[in-house]
Amino acid sequence: MIQSQTYPTLVQAVLPKAGAAARFGEALGFSLLIALSAQLAVPLPFTPVPLTAQTAAVMLAGALLGRRWGAASVMLYLLEGAAGLPFFAGASGGALCFAGPTGGYLLAFPLAAYVTGFFAERGFDRTFLRAAAAMLAGSVIILSIGTLALARFVPAGKVFQLGFLPFIPGDILKIGISAAALPLGWRLLGKDR
Repeated sequence: MIQSQTYPTLVQAVLPKAGAAARFGEALGFSLLIALSAQLAVPLPFTPVPLTAQTAAVMLAGALLGRRWGAASVMLYLLEGAAGLPFFAGASGGALCFAGPTGGYLLAFPLAAYVTGFFAERGFDRTFLRAAAAMLAGSVIILSIGTLALARFVPAGKVFQLGFLPFIPGDILKIGISAAALPLGWRLLGKDR
C-alpha cells in the first residue's frame, strides 16, 4: 500500500533548508550527470536504440531529488540536448533527436523521474526492495513509451523484441546497483528508518 504521508528524499535530508536556487542547482547538476551517463552507451547491432547508463541517472534524479525537482532535472537535460549540446547518446544533440528512434525513450524520462520521485517521497528509498520497485516502475515507463514510439521505425512484429526485451537485463543491473545505493546512503546518514 502506498502511503499518503511524504518524507524527505536523501538529498532533502542532507540539505533540509536549501532554497529554490540551491534546488535548481541540484537539478542542473543532475541534468549534467544524465548527459554524462548518456555517453556510456553500447550500440546494439540489431536495434537502433543503444544501451546506455542514462536511465539509471534519470531514476536516481527522481529518487534523490524528489518528484518535482527530479523531473525538472530531466527536463533541463532534454532542453540542453534539444538546444544542440552533445548530451544525448553518442554525443548527439538537437531537437531532431526527439523525432528519431530514441525520441520516445527521451520523452518518457521526465515521467519516469517523477514516478520514481513520488515513490521515494513515500519512503520507498529506504529499503532495497522498495527502492527497486520504485525504479522498476520508472524503467517500465521508459521502455513502454520508448517501444511504442519505436514502432514507427521497425517492423510491427519486431518492435517488442527490438525496443523492450534487449534492455531488460541492463535495466535489472542498473536498478540493482541504484536501489542498493539509496538505503546505504540513508544508513550513512544514520537515518535508515
